[in-house]
Amino acid sequence: MGATCRAPGGVQGCWHQPDARRKGHGFMRIRPIMLITATAAAIATAGGMATAATGTSTPTPTAHGKPSGAPTATPHGAGSSATGVTATPAASTVTSTATAPIDAGAVAEILASCLGSEASQYHAVIAVRAPVASSTTDGVVIAVNSANQYVQCESKGHKGNSRSVPPTFINDRLWGTGHLIEYFDSFSAPAGAGQSLSLGAGHYTPDVAKVTISYGDDPTQYPAVMAGGAFVHTAAISTSPNGNSFPPDPYVHAYNADGKEIYNQKTQPTVKGTVGDG
Repeated sequence: MGATCRAPGGVQGCWHQPDARRKGHGFMRIRPIMLITATAAAIATAGGMATAATGTSTPTPTAHGKPSGAPTATPHGAGSSATGVTATPAASTVTSTATAPIDAGAVAEILASCLGSEASQYHAVIAVRAPVASSTTDGVVIAVNSANQYVQCESKGHKGNSRSVPPTFINDRLWGTGHLIEYFDSFSAPAGAGQSLSLGAGHYTPDVAKVTISYGDDPTQYPAVMAGGAFVHTAAISTSPNGNSFPPDPYVHAYNADGKEIYNQKTQPTVKGTVGDG
C-alpha cells in the first residue's frame, strides 16, 4: 500500500499539490488533518533548529471534542456467510508522537539530495526523525531561505525527497481561516503490520504561540514541533494488521500567547492562496 495524502476539505491529492505536480509515491488517498490543545512538550533546540519533542500528551476538554475513539469502518466482503455478521476492525489509535533529532551532517545530506544545487540557499529550522518509519520515510527536515520560502524534505536515512515540484510549491498555497496557519504537505503511509506513519507540516504567523494536534475523535492533544515559523506533527498509529482500518485524521489547532484558541481546523475551512480569511 502506498502513502495516503491528506488534504483539508477532502480534496483528492496531497496538500496544495495537484496531480500534475505530484511526484510518484504510489497510491494516495486524501483525508483532512486534526489537532487540539496539549501540554507543551520539551523541544530540544540547537543553533536555532528544533530537533526533537517528547510527544507527551494531556487530554483536555474542548468545545469541539467528540467522544474518544476514531470511527470504525466496515471492510468490503467481510461478512460471515454463516451468521451474516459483518466484521468491524478495531479503531486506530496513536501509540507515539515522540521524535528524535537528526544530526547536522545528516541534515546537510538530506537537503543536498532533496534540493540539489539550491541546498546551500536554505538553512534547516526543524529536523526530526518520526516515531515510526515507512518504506520511504523516517523523518522530515523543514528549511527556509533568505526570501522566507520554505521547503519540506522527507528523509530516509541520509537521503531527502520533496513531494512538491518544485519544493517551494508549498508556499502561499493553502491557508486556514484567519490566515494564521499555512499547510505544507501531509500524508500517512504503512509502517509494517498493524502500524502507520502520519506526518505533516506547515507555517504559523507571529500571532500563534502554540500549535497542537489531535487525531480522529480522541480529544487527547499533542504538541507540534515548532521553530522558525514552521511546525511539524508526526505520529505512529496502530491500525488493523489486515489493513482494514485507516489512521485517524489529524486536525491543527492554534493558540495565542494567552492560551486562547484562535484557529480550529476541524470547524474552520481552509482557503487557497493568501487573499481573504475564507
